[in-house]
Amino acid sequence: LSRAFHKANEFDGVISLYDTKSIKGAYGAMVVDPVIKRIPKTEIQREQLRKEIRQNELAYKLVVSEDFSKTVIILKVASGITDEQVVHTIKRTLHEFPGSETVYKGGTVYLRVQVNSDISRDMLILMPLGMLIMILFLLLSFREWKSVALPFLVVAMSIVISLGFFPLMGWELSIITILAPIMMIAIANNYGVHFIARYQELNAANPQWSMKEITKNVLYHLKKPVIITGLTTIAGILGLVVHILLPAKRLGIAASLGIAFALLLSISFIPAMMATMKKGKALKSLTQEKAGIIEKGLSRLAKLSTNRPIVILFVFGSFLLLAGAGIVHLQVDSNSENFLPSKHPFRQATSIVNEDFGGTKYLTVLFEGDMKDPKLLQRLDHYETELKKNPSVGSVMSIASILKIMSRAINDKGDEFYDKIPDTREAVAQYIELYSMSGEPEDFDDLVNFDYTQALLIVQFRADSKNALDNVIDEIDRLTVDDPNRSIIGGYCLVDKELAEAVVHGQYNSLLFAILIIALLLVLIFRSFVSGLLGSLPLLFTVITLFGTMGWLGIKLDIGTAMLSSIAIGIGVDYTIHFFWRYRYELGSGKSHEEAIATTLTTTGRGITINAFSVMLGFVILFVSSFLTIKYFAFLIIFSVLLCLLCALILIPALCLLIKPKFLEKKP
Repeated sequence: LSRAFHKANEFDGVISLYDTKSIKGAYGAMVVDPVIKRIPKTEIQREQLRKEIRQNELAYKLVVSEDFSKTVIILKVASGITDEQVVHTIKRTLHEFPGSETVYKGGTVYLRVQVNSDISRDMLILMPLGMLIMILFLLLSFREWKSVALPFLVVAMSIVISLGFFPLMGWELSIITILAPIMMIAIANNYGVHFIARYQELNAANPQWSMKEITKNVLYHLKKPVIITGLTTIAGILGLVVHILLPAKRLGIAASLGIAFALLLSISFIPAMMATMKKGKALKSLTQEKAGIIEKGLSRLAKLSTNRPIVILFVFGSFLLLAGAGIVHLQVDSNSENFLPSKHPFRQATSIVNEDFGGTKYLTVLFEGDMKDPKLLQRLDHYETELKKNPSVGSVMSIASILKIMSRAINDKGDEFYDKIPDTREAVAQYIELYSMSGEPEDFDDLVNFDYTQALLIVQFRADSKNALDNVIDEIDRLTVDDPNRSIIGGYCLVDKELAEAVVHGQYNSLLFAILIIALLLVLIFRSFVSGLLGSLPLLFTVITLFGTMGWLGIKLDIGTAMLSSIAIGIGVDYTIHFFWRYRYELGSGKSHEEAIATTLTTTGRGITINAFSVMLGFVILFVSSFLTIKYFAFLIIFSVLLCLLCALILIPALCLLIKPKFLEKKP
């Protein structure tokens, strides 16, 4: 396999047990040989080889595991080669040289290929499954096909708009942006659901009305609240536009565009179609004959809100404090390997490398100057020694460590220069010259350039959390920051560090933007500063509880879960606005606060409940996603929508009864 990979044009270099060198001394000379000169045939020969490998720090625990049960082949991809070409070459080579051993494949190339493959799989499975679940739920809720068909058509057209925007703008789908069609399934039918629920309510209360009369009444009473809730949802999701991550920005734009189109269809297409359709039979659950489960539940909630508002505030406040305390345990995760489930072959490969081969993370520090200068080499040796004390660090390598190996090869234990960097530049040059007599000068190409003016300090480590990553990076920076020869620090894990910081900052920015915009819209809509505060309370309750719950459950904030707040706020504010609108209407018709709450919850509350469960079911399908972060996202979105629903049906009515806000006593 090693020889085949060396011949392949896709790779610039190969590191394996067969490529590793053994540096020894013999009769005062330096002897450089391959670790494996010949294949051992007897157990005695195999044991002798194991003994030699244990003594070789260039091989032991780097390309061969401590128990000799595993080995690695490290491939360096040539420039201009695509991920697909690399994977194809590896697959072809393994097929040409089959064996009984288990082969694990890892690395960023395989991760990217696997992610792209799983994105395609998710798109093929999640969209049809989501549409099917939505149809079944709407059918169970409304019990007539035309009440299902209209919201379904709106969702289908919204998906076309949101997904069509990606190729139009030249954007690629990513782990984040595959959420766009699922968001359309979950959110785009919201406005149509309220129209259908109100139509069924009027049909049951006024059986003599024609379909046109019902449609006219529905449009008159719901047009404004639907437009307002649509705008606040768009405002919340547009909070992603100020996110630092580019895919999150794109999702915010595409999803907002799709929702805007769904809103337009809901106030034009759905009423137009309703007016031309034949009126269905009135549902018994909406008449006095037989109340349904939803209607009974809402009636009980109305009694609870009007009879025990203080108790409700105490329960919600206590829950907020308990859940919110978990925020101190919330961690940030930028490790892209964690996108996949723990049992995925890629994650298993990563785990093996972390446990047996020093880790999957690399940091490289570039030093510029005279790389044969003993003082500079001694500093490199000092950095290596200090970094190896860090429990997360698996190995540290530089030209200094190679020179110390050479010193042990040509000096005996107890000698003055044994296991030390030579004291003079001439002695360093002599070591290198001795090596070149039996070794290849290009053996050090990964550590130092040809004229010895630049050298690399390569740190290999394991880091499964942001704290572990920061710890190693900060340690390297602390040790080398004042070194006059240090040039730059590089490594893909620096991207992970920047990504983690971007996740946190992006979360703050999008959350602040969404809440401020929605509060401002509420103030403008209801012409009251109190409306902005009261309408924002369920959102703040949900966000604090959500992040606290993540902390308690150990769910980390990553690029998937970092979008939660904007989406949850955009969805959840709808329920409060619909409650405000109907509650104000009932107060304006002469009802008391208690009667207005009861009527609002048993009428508009039905549409809110169906709407919320429709959204939750829409996101349930994400549990079959290939990506762990998307599954967490689904759970947390469902949880947040449930919290917003409970706030709209229980907390807000209790608050309205206690403070009796003046802006809700004005006629709409």
